[in-house]
Amino acid sequence: QVQLVESGGGLVQAGGSLRLSCAASGRPGSRFPMGWFRQAPGKEREFVAAISCNGDRLYNADSGKGRVTISRKDAKNTVYLQMTGLKPENTAVYYCAAQLFNCASYYSGTSYDYWGQGAQVAVAS
Repeated sequence: QVQLVESGGGLVQAGGSLRLSCAASGRPGSRFPMGWFRQAPGKEREFVAAISCNGDRLYNADSGKGRVTISRKDAKNTVYLQMTGLKPENTAVYYCAAQLFNCASYYSGTSYDYWGQGAQVAVAS
């Protein structure tokens, strides 16, 4: 069992920055692929970024490449999502997710086995 806890969400002005954190617990010493997704009101869940089994960083080219950076700190078993140049359309609940049994299909939410509770990000114009 893995628990994921997001933090760092909040309200920010357009053009501002936020860093989301996702702390994983339950599998100490494990290094599994993790991703970030977001869901805006009335919209489907959308892939934002992921770190693969090989450590590759993957991004959604449409929704944030260049303004979003995913990173991890293994010592803290934590994954981060740094967002800059935020726009009102980035307003959403951001979820982190982990794959324990796969190393594939990082862009699809159905490939992830565990999810955090979500962090609200609101961008004011």
